[in-house]
Amino acid sequence: MRPTIAADEIGRAAADDTGGRFATLSFERDVAAPTTVLWQAWTAPAARAVWAAPSPSIAVAFLEADSWVGGREVSLCKVEGRPEIRCEVGWLELQPPARSVNYEMISSKGVTRSAALVTADIRDLGARSRLSVTVQLSSLADDMEAGYRQGFAAGLDNLAGVAERTMVLERVIRAPRSAVWAAWMNPEALPQWWGPDGYSCRTKRIDLRKGGEWVFDMIAPDGTVFPNHHLYHEVRSEEAIGYVLLWGENGPKHADAWVSLADQGGATKVTLGMVFSTAAEFQEAKGFGAIELGLQTLGKLERFVQTA
Repeated sequence: MRPTIAADEIGRAAADDTGGRFATLSFERDVAAPTTVLWQAWTAPAARAVWAAPSPSIAVAFLEADSWVGGREVSLCKVEGRPEIRCEVGWLELQPPARSVNYEMISSKGVTRSAALVTADIRDLGARSRLSVTVQLSSLADDMEAGYRQGFAAGLDNLAGVAERTMVLERVIRAPRSAVWAAWMNPEALPQWWGPDGYSCRTKRIDLRKGGEWVFDMIAPDGTVFPNHHLYHEVRSEEAIGYVLLWGENGPKHADAWVSLADQGGATKVTLGMVFSTAAEFQEAKGFGAIELGLQTLGKLERFVQTA
């Protein structure tokens, strides 16, 4: 999470010798999403990139994004005409879907400004979830408490909105992770199983690598054609894929999506997540059965790898 760095604040020391440089901050949000969805929105790099900026005037560029214990996330926060702020997050504990602990280091021009320990707890409220975040802050160069309060408040508001338009599908596939990865990243194999039961894919271009794309038509059993365009921005071998879904070639964005693969004693847990561009698109997708159709797609993947 990034403290607020509005244009009139960047580069301006907020030091106040009469105030403390240490603070414990608490935040809480009730979110209209189940815990598994909120967890993905909180930890998945593709989702974090959607809600990370505390305000539209701030651009956040991710340089690294590895969400596992021992992994780190490095990003730059930019406001025109002001020095960049570097944020490094290191994951110390991940207990899905209930608890995470990470450190956060904020620096500018090579000088560390603050360090913080961030603990997030997610509680099941039925169809809703409660996110409680505690930030133990140490301001090394100046007092940044106010910025942290504003930044976390705005970021968690963004997160709540993102979680409420996020769809998460999970399936444990009885096949090794290497086999599942090969089926997903083989340009000949992917079109054979992608899509719900009865659907087929007609590929125009396919380049399954970071910076690559897949331009294809998905064809329904009744012959209806649905143009698709996937743009891949993250590919980590046998671990994760991040991509953007467009409505047809170079069309408007439909969703930010990700896939993660986790070994489960010789089987593979597959998580497919999507943050829809608008709440209306999310509701429309749910309405026509996107969850059920997506689970059918993962079922086709399992059948494919078991017969390959």
